[in-house]
Amino acid sequence: MTEPAREIENLLYTYAERIDAGDLAGVAALFAHGRVKAGPDADAEGTFEGSARVLEMYSAAVKLYEDGTPRTRHVMTNARIEVADDGQTATAHSVYTVLQAAPGLPLQPIISGHYGDRFHRIEGRWHFETRIMFVDLAGDLRHHLLYELPPR
Repeated sequence: MTEPAREIENLLYTYAERIDAGDLAGVAALFAHGRVKAGPDADAEGTFEGSARVLEMYSAAVKLYEDGTPRTRHVMTNARIEVADDGQTATAHSVYTVLQAAPGLPLQPIISGHYGDRFHRIEGRWHFETRIMFVDLAGDLRHHLLYELPPR
């Protein structure tokens, strides 16, 4: 049996692998029992709950190329995971850096930020409860997103 912190860390990596593979439905499935918030002050419009809504969000945001991928590599670092004493809930803070190489864009970092995550156990398995996405540094996102981020 794997210890809870390692299982949660693997969820963080699974998210990165799926989004880099262009598996937006697979990313959304990670939030079947949870939600994604676009920033800490996200209102109802910026909160996407359940797989269907999370898939809508990613489908409207991420540009996929002919190979079916966003041509990115999400690098996850600095994961601090804290499991509650009851072993049923946990929190994590992790840093992401996204690299991209796309037609007209040489390999480069395009965005970096951090995630504030809450997890819960359902039937013995860990699931995302809430992911809050923070953007700390943004570069050239024209080849990655289908919209422009608001100025910071």
